[in-house]
Amino acid sequence: MSPAIEVDAQTYRSIEFAARMGNTTAGEVVARLVRTASVPSAAPTATSKESAEAERKVDVYADYEGHRTRGSYDRAMKRIDITSGPLAGQSFKTPTGAARAVVAHYKPDVNPNRNGWSFWLLDDGSDELLQSIRYSA
Repeated sequence: MSPAIEVDAQTYRSIEFAARMGNTTAGEVVARLVRTASVPSAAPTATSKESAEAERKVDVYADYEGHRTRGSYDRAMKRIDITSGPLAGQSFKTPTGAARAVVAHYKPDVNPNRNGWSFWLLDDGSDELLQSIRYSA
């Protein structure tokens, strides 16, 4: 006799349903679940972590008053880190905050209000507005 496990009625119905859908037995469904749960997942390597971070960062630039300012847009945090020019090393919570800082630096006598989503361009050769990836994953 095989060992038995006890489950509540709803769980048993779910296992039976899965077995019918998979054209297998309830025991095989449970065995497959146990095998899947028992396989140790590999810890993410530094390479995969770095790769994930690189995928969420997008190079951007803005040309203002004859100066090009480069930055890195973080898709997850929606922030811009300035990487070139006099503002290099500064981080801004929003593209708009970064745009205002660039305008205020190069032309302090004008109102710095700008829409950051249309101020920054993608630095991937497409020169599309940052707005074009605003809602993408």
